[in-house]
Amino acid sequence: MNSKTGIISICRKAGRMVMGMDMVKDACYSGKAAAVFIAEDFSDKSKKEARYVCGRYGVKLYELGMTMDEIGGCAGKRSGIIAVTDQGFAKSMAKGLEEVITETTEY
Repeated sequence: MNSKTGIISICRKAGRMVMGMDMVKDACYSGKAAAVFIAEDFSDKSKKEARYVCGRYGVKLYELGMTMDEIGGCAGKRSGIIAVTDQGFAKSMAKGLEEVITETTEY
């Protein structure tokens, strides 16, 4: 079991995670999102939108290194983007991942 899958499962059960683009955008807008994670097979258009939203609201963005199916397997719902609303969980999930550069000037 990948360590990220265990953290995602625990985070979901604790209610500290939101899934889906609209929910993630709302969490970033309201300041609840500690970090945003995207799947490696997320579409380029959706990645661009995630970079913009995270850059605009100052939320760190990471590529999770998992596919949407793998995320769905441990989170209970297939999704390409998740936002973690707890700093501790976000720090644990971000460990070993490279942050995606977010620039609002490119849009």
